[in-house]
Amino acid sequence: MALTIYGIQVSRTVRPLWVATELGLAFEHVQTDYRAGTTRTPEFLALNPNGHIPVVVDHRPEGDVTVWESMACALYIARQHGQPDGLNLVPATPREDAEALRWSFWTVTEVEKDALTVLMHRLSMPVEQRKPELANAAESRLKVPLRVLEQHLAQQQARGESHLAAARFTVADLCVASVLLWVRAARDLMAQFPLVSAWLQQCLSRPAYASLRPPRKS
Repeated sequence: MALTIYGIQVSRTVRPLWVATELGLAFEHVQTDYRAGTTRTPEFLALNPNGHIPVVVDHRPEGDVTVWESMACALYIARQHGQPDGLNLVPATPREDAEALRWSFWTVTEVEKDALTVLMHRLSMPVEQRKPELANAAESRLKVPLRVLEQHLAQQQARGESHLAAARFTVADLCVASVLLWVRAARDLMAQFPLVSAWLQQCLSRPAYASLRPPRKS
């Protein structure tokens, strides 16, 4: 297979997995769970000396290319393994490429830290370990970037485009949605941004993303 993706779905690894699945690529998914210490083995550290997932290895005729940092992995797969035909998630014009780059960097710098705090202290951590005051402060800060995104979506709709970079779903949407999905637990916050909420639901309803979600425990 051309691609090997190291990581687990319930992590930032969902980003390259989602891109590869959207594009219908054949890839090997090596389950690498940081909670089990597998990201600290000599073998894994040879791939990523930071000891973090995801890692993508692209097995090319001229030699393997290794990529880490989740947004870089997602953008790399789209650029190197997709066709810029204006039909799939690959940027097809310089404007679409610029949107993919800027919104991917934006979501890491402006959203991700507070989104993760909301996820952990509203949903993921055991109840007795949660600190609601941290989640409250994070949600308050998130109003600023969410307002920016709401305004952009309104501008996009005015020009007849329903997504971040185009009229269709692109890797720009995927990268931002992969972070904002952590904020869904803050329902009162999300209710203040109806365009963002509707757009996010549309992104997460895609079959490619649904296929990556782990089965719910009965």
